[in-house]
Amino acid sequence: MAEPVTVPARPGTRVPDSFIEKTEMTQDATISAEDMMAEVAALIVEALNLDVPAQKVQPDEPLYGEGLGLDSIDMLEISLVISKRYGLQLRSDDEGKDRIYASLRALTAHIASQRTK
Repeated sequence: MAEPVTVPARPGTRVPDSFIEKTEMTQDATISAEDMMAEVAALIVEALNLDVPAQKVQPDEPLYGEGLGLDSIDMLEISLVISKRYGLQLRSDDEGKDRIYASLRALTAHIASQRTK
C-alpha cells in the first residue's frame, strides 16, 4: 500500500477545466503518493497532448530526453501547469532542477513537499 503524503487541500484553481476534470482530487488533505503521481502524470499528458496514456508513464523513467522524450520547451510547459495547479514555482535556474525533473516520482515528491494548493 502506498504511503500517504500530507498535502494542503486546495481551494479553486485557474488551471483549465480539462486538467481539473481528469485529475480532480477530493478536498481531503491526505493523498497517497501513488495517487498524486497519477495526478501529475495526467497533468503532463494533458498539457503536452502526449500520445501515451497517463497510466503508462513510468514513475522512475527520465522525463527529459530518454524515457518520455521531453525537451526543454515541454519542461517549461510542465512548469507552468504545475505552478498553476499546485501554487509553486519551478524555475529553469533552480539549482536542483535536474533532480526535480529526473522522473515522475522525483517531480511528484518535490510537488508534495512544496505545494501551496
